[in-house]
Amino acid sequence: MTLAVLSVASEAVPLVKTGGLADVVGALPQALARAGGEVRLLLPGLPAIVDAVLHQKTVAELGPMFGAGRVTLRLGTMPYSHVPTYVIDAPYLYRRGGSPYQASDGSEWSDNLQRFALLGWAGAHLAAAELDPDWAPEILHAHDW
Repeated sequence: MTLAVLSVASEAVPLVKTGGLADVVGALPQALARAGGEVRLLLPGLPAIVDAVLHQKTVAELGPMFGAGRVTLRLGTMPYSHVPTYVIDAPYLYRRGGSPYQASDGSEWSDNLQRFALLGWAGAHLAAAELDPDWAPEILHAHDW
C-alpha cells in the first residue's frame, strides 16, 4: 500500500539552507519515496526555490491573501531528487533578499506571521484536498513553522 505524504517546510537542501531543517527536508522525502511512499513537498516561493524547481505548472490561482495581491500554487519537481514539489508563488511575501526569516541586516521580517501563516494555510488546504484536484495526502508532515 502506498502512503501519500505532504511535507511542508520553509527550506530544503539543495535550494535554501539556514540549518538542520533543510537537511532533513531535503533527505526525508527521498527516503520515504524509496520506501514506497508517494511524497510531495510544499515550499514558499523564495527566489532560490522559484528559480530552481523544475517544470512548474499552475495548480491553483488563490488570489489576494495574507497581504499579498497575488498568490499562485504551482507544482514542479525538485532538482536532482525529482520529488514533486508545490511552490507558493506570492512575490510580495517571498521574493526578497536575505534569509527565509531575516533581512540582510539580520532583522526579522516584520511580516513573518503572514508569510508563514500562508505556508501553513496552503499545507492544511492541500491536506484537505481543496487545492489540487489530482492529489491529496494521507499524512501532513509540517516542519518547524
